[in-house]
Amino acid sequence: MSFTQMFADPMISEIIIKAILVGFMVSLCSSLLGVSLVLKRFSMIGDGLSHFGFFAVAIATTTKAFDIILNGKQISFALEFEMAVVVLVAIIILRINNSKTKGDAAIAIFSTAGIALGSIIYNVTGNNTMDVCTSLFGSTSIFTISNTDLVFTMIISLLVLAMFVVFYSRIFAVTFDPEFSKATGTSANFYNTLIAILTAVTIVIGMKMMGAIMISGLIIFPALSAMRVCKSFKGVVLTSAVFSVICFLIGFFIACRFSFQTGPTVVTIDVGAFLIFLLISKLKARKKVESI
Repeated sequence: MSFTQMFADPMISEIIIKAILVGFMVSLCSSLLGVSLVLKRFSMIGDGLSHFGFFAVAIATTTKAFDIILNGKQISFALEFEMAVVVLVAIIILRINNSKTKGDAAIAIFSTAGIALGSIIYNVTGNNTMDVCTSLFGSTSIFTISNTDLVFTMIISLLVLAMFVVFYSRIFAVTFDPEFSKATGTSANFYNTLIAILTAVTIVIGMKMMGAIMISGLIIFPALSAMRVCKSFKGVVLTSAVFSVICFLIGFFIACRFSFQTGPTVVTIDVGAFLIFLLISKLKARKKVESI
């Protein structure tokens, strides 16, 4: 699809605008939450949640148990089911992480189990490999984004952004010094749980476009890239947000132009940009050493 064709037809341009809005909000929310997760060395929770989200998607897709007929119209509550499952897993991962099973092991339990169980469900129900590929890497078609998806995504995204802004100072505190936060009366466990829940809902609303495997890339790469050029927490947060949105837009239009899957294309752009920022920071560090 050429760029002229994208916006020549009003119907196609409307669909593209819906897809851009969904991707924009998901990229923005993921990048903001990703800064805190990366700094807390807990960024891989995105993988654990998204991979188990694949299991929830498999159940919803194959059973159709969450699709109902109301006034002659088919209404699906699959997204709500997926969100409930992933939020529950986020809370369980934090609980396990606070026990004898730490960090990466707690995440790996759900990460591997989610992919395995989801694949088994697809195999048992006889769904074709296209369904599995779409769930893992995102849909190749932006036509799958309905008006309901758009409204639901906008509402959830605005709630995530509002929560992040309202609790910004507390999130900053528990990110850098949880012990001091506890001493000053701030519940580190509560805000860690809040961050995990916000991450979970962001992952769910982004999985349809980005895929269960690719969505965690929106959490990790913008934050890592921003940390190469900024020193303050606020600077990293703002730069990460701008970086994430720009990379999404570039990746999205490339995916549309060449009929690629959106998830892998966007993440590839994120990776390329991160490598550029990494190279720039290395060159700056070398020049600084040579000038001494």
